[in-house]
Amino acid sequence: MASSSWPSSGQAARRAANGRTVNARVLQEVGLRYFLEVAYAGSITEAAARLDVAPSAVSRQIGRLERELDTLLFERRARGMVLNAAGELLAAHARRAWLDIERVTEDILALRGLRAGLVRVAATEGYAYEFLPTLAAEFQARCPGIRFSIDMLAQSEVVRRVREGQADIGVTVSLASERGLNVELRHPSPVLAVMAAGHPLAARRHVSLAEVTAHPLALPAPSSTLRQLLDISCSRQSLPCEAVFTSGQLYPLVNYVARTDAVTFCGELALRQHLGSGAVVAVALRDREMNERHFEVQTLAGRHLPEAARAFIDHLRAALAHED
Repeated sequence: MASSSWPSSGQAARRAANGRTVNARVLQEVGLRYFLEVAYAGSITEAAARLDVAPSAVSRQIGRLERELDTLLFERRARGMVLNAAGELLAAHARRAWLDIERVTEDILALRGLRAGLVRVAATEGYAYEFLPTLAAEFQARCPGIRFSIDMLAQSEVVRRVREGQADIGVTVSLASERGLNVELRHPSPVLAVMAAGHPLAARRHVSLAEVTAHPLALPAPSSTLRQLLDISCSRQSLPCEAVFTSGQLYPLVNYVARTDAVTFCGELALRQHLGSGAVVAVALRDREMNERHFEVQTLAGRHLPEAARAFIDHLRAALAHED
């Protein structure tokens, strides 16, 4: 792995703060790749399996890095390895350097007129099923050489993938800013009450949580940010918030309420396919907390994105502006 921010083999070795000479090439060799894989995997065994090498080879490379840098990079624990402060610094530098290499490679291809590249997107379920694939298809109609990888993940995992450089773009909902990330695009994404078309509340323009919780509830898993928001809001108002049906995925919840008198909750962008079928309707909620969520497109702070990823963000922005 190489970067313009690292010394070349022809330059003098850097000197550590304690006066010890450090071989600068150690930061350009295979050891750094192995180091990053252990940082991602959390263990030497898992990293070796991903790299298709022997665990002893990974262990030797980590040991060499630590000797050359004269510091430990991991905390060794019974169930794996976790980066310490020095390891976090090295990992942040290595990730950015590798991302710069990928960007420059794609920029060179673009200069040659090949229009090739891969856009890696991490997204929460509501956006990964329909919204993003539709936009990717539209984008590829103009730029057929661009490939897409879209992974559906929990909100916290979307943030982690972007922060660690495993995704170029994160598409999720957020209630607060995230450290180390740029918000490229932010759009209101209020929580709506979702119910069958024949539900007693279906004809209303607005409802309150107090009115909704008088009916059976189909709720997302307790670990989801939406469920946590609902629990907090209901607790503040002393409202019941017990589910007759729970799922970690959106589509089972929507399909359930379409066939029962239960109510679930979601944002409009994630519901479009279902709303178009007419099986369910979405009603706005009056409660303040339910209107403070935002759809966000996130990237790693300080990173110069590849041309294809930047162009796709512009495509996303134009699509939302057209709807407004």
